[in-house]
Amino acid sequence: MNLELTPEQESFKQSIGTFAREVVAPRAAAIDEAGEFPIDVIRAAAGRGLLGVTIPPAWGGAGRDYVSYALAIEAVARASATVAVVLSVTNSLVAELIAHAGRVPQKERWLRRLASGEAIGAFALSETDAGTDAANQQTKAVRSGVGYRITGRKVWVANADAAAVAIVFAATRPGLRGQGVTAFLVPMDTPGITRRARNDSLGVRGLGCMDLDLDVAVGDDQVLGPVDQGFRLAMWALEGGRIAIAAQALGIGEAALDEALVYAKGRETFGRPIANYQAIQWMLADMATELAAARMLTLKAAAAKIRQEKSALEAAMAKLAASEAAHKAADKAMQILASAGYRRGSVVERLFRDVRATEIYQGTSEAQRMIIAANVLANA
Repeated sequence: MNLELTPEQESFKQSIGTFAREVVAPRAAAIDEAGEFPIDVIRAAAGRGLLGVTIPPAWGGAGRDYVSYALAIEAVARASATVAVVLSVTNSLVAELIAHAGRVPQKERWLRRLASGEAIGAFALSETDAGTDAANQQTKAVRSGVGYRITGRKVWVANADAAAVAIVFAATRPGLRGQGVTAFLVPMDTPGITRRARNDSLGVRGLGCMDLDLDVAVGDDQVLGPVDQGFRLAMWALEGGRIAIAAQALGIGEAALDEALVYAKGRETFGRPIANYQAIQWMLADMATELAAARMLTLKAAAAKIRQEKSALEAAMAKLAASEAAHKAADKAMQILASAGYRRGSVVERLFRDVRATEIYQGTSEAQRMIIAANVLANA
């Protein structure tokens, strides 16, 4: 078993790490404070190939493998969780799904624009009563002339504030749940879309999350993939999305460990650094070990995404392990820094707020356990 990165992967990782430190990190606190979508940073990321990491060069992407993509999201998240999520939504949930299921004209229209940063993508699946139970779609798409009329409301749509296109999921056969959902490519300037700002969120601020009220007409040429098979496509996209969220969680956890290490070595009590105390050492040891274990699961899931048709189990394990390890790391970092961390504006305070979302979006930890258990039981 070879656990080493290839020279190309290592070089890309180093390059994106430098970008994250020099371009993303200086903006992280301001993005969080203002809660505004960081379009300047996203355009800079596009110039590094970070908005079409796995998209083939023929469609304007960087054509890299999924391990490289996970490494990039991890590096960016170490600097800003918000920027990492913006990138993961456009990559995993929008561009990759269009590349996977789109017809040639759809790819021609959107992939190069997404990869270049000219267009930002959004993924409109969640509804008030269709979160974990995503098959319970109440937004409807009814046949009308040479297309459909889509009516309903989507909630917590990341990137919606700046998006040029959204993949909208709607019931084309109401009552059949996952067997009657269709995906549509809907430009965000389509008449009948109303963007509504959400209440402020605890963390990952500046993600451009909005609710969408929809009463729009779309043509048959805007159907993405087969009619009534949209739920299957959503689940396919979320496999990649969960790997990206695992990588994002790792980046947050590593940033928390970094802050804790620096503080523990510099802070003195009773005449010596607190890093000399066993209680602090054990917290640091747990943080480092749990993050390292989660990294192995994340890279395993990324590798599985390359070689397997389905990677739902690996993605669920990676997201579960990484998000919970990162949460523990942020919690322990807060404990180590004590009052220096427990103040508005500290890096650890921001990480503490940001990391909580990784256990919620794109499937809660409880949903990941359901997926894992179903797979384990099926193979028993």
